[in-house]
Amino acid sequence: MTLYDAELNSAILRIKEVDAKVVCIQLPDGMKPMAQDIERAITEATSARVLIWLGSNFGACDVPLGLPKMGCDLLISWGHNQFHKKAEGW
Repeated sequence: MTLYDAELNSAILRIKEVDAKVVCIQLPDGMKPMAQDIERAITEATSARVLIWLGSNFGACDVPLGLPKMGCDLLISWGHNQFHKKAEGW
């Protein structure tokens, strides 16, 4: 995982904070080769089951449908850029 900083510690902390049992991870195409490494890190650090979303990920508006029906407690959607707070006056 040297190409991107996947911020796994933040993801694992959030999983533990909400005591998620089933977590869906959503990755952009460029990060999909990292999916198994991310899944392994999460399952080793938590008791959560990880589902890997293989569909699209075009940003925060591209949320996978049907996750509640699959029993997902938490969606972690990775991207290539950070979201920034909106500046005042925008």
